[in-house]
Amino acid sequence: MTAQLETLPYRHVLTLPTEPAAVRVARETAERALVEWGIGLRHPAVDPALLVLSELVTNSVRHAALLSPQLTVIYAASRDCLAFAVHDRHPYQPPLYASGTAVLAGGLGTVMELTLGLGGTAVVRGDADGRGKSIWITLPL
Repeated sequence: MTAQLETLPYRHVLTLPTEPAAVRVARETAERALVEWGIGLRHPAVDPALLVLSELVTNSVRHAALLSPQLTVIYAASRDCLAFAVHDRHPYQPPLYASGTAVLAGGLGTVMELTLGLGGTAVVRGDADGRGKSIWITLPL
């Protein structure tokens, strides 16, 4: 999984209202993109990746909707790497890694357990103006 995100040959960007239906649309769009890119839906990383994506979109809907009427999902892939990000315009940047022996609770705990269990990475990237962020997940295929 050494590919730089900028060099991944497959990309798709989707902007949605920050509403509950966004979770379903983001997931269905991911499934269509993966099939189009030749990544089978039975690949062992796909179900966990779709769950992680659903959790991140759900978090934006639950926690960012008041300040961010839209969210953006960026999908990218190569032959050996799958990456996606969920972006909203809420300034809060949640911690992805617990300190010490503490374990993250809730949806982000699930996100991190699945991501790390698959040998992937997760990072929060703040917008240049400090008023939004993206959570990027990268998984090996």
